[in-house]
Parts: sequence; structure tokens; C-alpha cells
Amino acid sequence: MSGLAGALLLTTAFAIRAEATLEPGFVAWLEGVHDEARRRGVSEATWQAALPTLRPIERVLELDQKQPEFVETFWNYLDTRVSDQRIANGEKLLHKHRAVLQKIEAEYGVPAPVLVAFWGLETHYGKVTGRFPVTGALATLAFDARRTHFFRNELLDALAILQAGHVKSAAMLGSWAGAMGQVQFMPSTFNRYAVDANGDGRKDIWGTLDDAFASAANYLRQSGWQPGQGWGRPVQLPADFNWRLAGLGQKQALSTWAALGVRQIDGSALPGDSIEATLLLPQGHAGPAFLVYGNFDVMLSWNRSVNYALAVGHLADRLSGQPALSLGRDADNRRLTREQAVELQQRLSALGFKVGETDGVIGSRTRAAIRAYQVSAQLPADGYPSLPLLERLQASAATSTALAGQVAGDKAAFF
Repeated sequence: MSGLAGALLLTTAFAIRAEATLEPGFVAWLEGVHDEARRRGVSEATWQAALPTLRPIERVLELDQKQPEFVETFWNYLDTRVSDQRIANGEKLLHKHRAVLQKIEAEYGVPAPVLVAFWGLETHYGKVTGRFPVTGALATLAFDARRTHFFRNELLDALAILQAGHVKSAAMLGSWAGAMGQVQFMPSTFNRYAVDANGDGRKDIWGTLDDAFASAANYLRQSGWQPGQGWGRPVQLPADFNWRLAGLGQKQALSTWAALGVRQIDGSALPGDSIEATLLLPQGHAGPAFLVYGNFDVMLSWNRSVNYALAVGHLADRLSGQPALSLGRDADNRRLTREQAVELQQRLSALGFKVGETDGVIGSRTRAAIRAYQVSAQLPADGYPSLPLLERLQASAATSTALAGQVAGDKAAFF
């Protein structure tokens, strides 16, 4: 089809929907997407079917620009997501879908409780899969100037899914960011890892659990999941532990951790093997501690949040019959507001510690600055951004101000 014919079809479609009043800039941009989609093999029929949803969605931009109000603590995060109700529902569904889950576990090596845990965390076991038209949400984010390349490619991948006939345009619903189906795959993830497990010719992660579970398992296995290894375990630490050994990227053999006094949560000795593990302190030295393995890194590839991956792992453990976490429950559980996080960064920066941007986002540079300050103040160097830490910085600043005022007064009196 010529470019003129395609433009005429596009113009006709927009004329039919004159009430949409799309801005000229978006119409011109969408014409460019149309041309690129055609070059990638998307037919005119597929394009026309998707066209009614390809319009900006104001609510998507509102959600994309919304900033979190708090720096969430691990316990708040875990208790919200691994509730008694979610565990009970997961146990029922694990039993209900046992046959298909066991088949998938045998094929991919990913345990059934892990798959059900991802399902539970992502969509409340399929109850909350998103109501946004995926193509519209992605078009909205792709037209926005901040991340246009990423979301434009996701939009083109979504059109390829429609072209392949895996789902109808009206049924391609998902989150405001374009994540889709029971396990919330982005379109690019779908195109790389989705599986037609029931052999009906469609990869249906929206309504076919066989496909959704197998797709999740395929993603994890191809991302490096090691069958039989587990994801990690909660542990006990000795009172004189060197807190600077904790954190992502610091791997040591289990036997080394055992020699440092780390023990299993029930107090028994760690296995004395050579599997490498990382120690995580998601709520600082006063909270729980975990040794995590290579499969935890795979879980992080699904979602880069440490709290998310720990919640998936713990939910899988609870679905496997393991007890609730209790060690570290007495940690200070007050959340930092975003304004308090900014103040924490500003106070550290004023003391000469390099936090990166003072934006309230606690990233690796801020955690490194916190740890450096803790070392200088002879505090447990866990790198954890807590309200007690901010209060200490505030108190230190107040003391310094008071001392400076006293010195100035003494000088004035002397002279």
C-alpha cells in the first residue's frame, strides 16, 4: 500500500472519530508509527483494528508522573503483599492447578510455589490484570518525550502480538505501563518468552493459565533459573557481625558465611557447600537477614526491587509450608516520607558524603553515602535509610549549631 493510501486510511479513521480531537502532533507521530509497523509486517487490517485504542490517555500520564509518598520499609511491604489471605488463596490455587503446575515444573525446573507466588504478587492470582488498552497506554508513553524509544518499541511489539493473532485488540488489556495478562509481561517480554502450552495456536497469557504459567516458567528458566537450587533463606547473624559485608554484588560461598557465624533461622549450621550467596539486610541491621542465591538474581530480572523479590521468595516459602518470618520484627518500622528522604540526602551531602541527586530516591549512591557516614560515626554500617538515622543527623546538626552559638557568645564576651 502506498504512503498516500495509508495516510488516507488513517485520515478516514480519524474523521470517523472526529470527537477524539487528537492534536496534530500526535496524529503526525502516529503516522510514523504506522509506517514503521507496516515495515515490520503489521497488516492494514491489524492496524485498523488497533486504531480505536491508539489515542493519548491522560490517566496514564498522571500515574507515570506520580511520585511515591514514602520510602517503604521491608516489613510494611511484606505484610501488605504476603498477607494471610494471599497465602490462603495461593494454597487453594496451588492445589486446584496442581496437575498443570507439576507438568510445567517438570519441563522447566521452576517450582510450582514460585510460579504461584509470582502470579499472586503480580495480579492477585488474576484478579487485577489491568483495564487499560495496552496499545493506547504504550502510545501515550511513547509520545511522551522522556522514554519515547523504549515505549515506541513496546508499542510495535504489541502490534506484532495482534498481528500474530494471540489476542484481539479489545481484549489486550493491562496496566497503565503496558504490562499484560496474568503474569504482567511487557510486549517485548511476551514476544521473547510467551509459550503456547495447550497447543491451540495462541499464546494467551490473559485467559489461559496453562500458557501464563508456562510463559512465566520459560522466562525464569531462560533468564538463568537453576532447578533444585532454591532462591535463598532467612538467617541469623552473630552480634559482632561485620555489616559492611552485606549488600548486592558481595557474593561468598555458604561455607564462608558459615565460618563468619551466620546460621540458619532455626539456629542450626548452614550447609557447608560452595554455592555462592549474598547477604541482604532489607531493613538494616535490626531487621531480618537473608542469604540469597543465583535464582534470586533471576527473580530480580523480573522486577529490580529487592523487596519485591524477597516477597515473592517468602510467599513461595509460605505456600511450601514454611513458617512466617519473626526475627527482626522489633526493627523501627516508621517510613520515611519523600520530604524526609530528601532531607536525609541533603544533610549527608552537607557533611561531605556524596549522595548523588537530592531527589528523595534512595539509590546505590545514597546507600553508599549512608554507609560511609555510619562508619565515620561508629554505627552499624548497614547503609539503611531510616528515620532514626535522620533524627541522629538532625540532632547532630542542632548540637553543632548550639556549640557554634556558644563559641560566638564566648568570643563576644571576651572582647
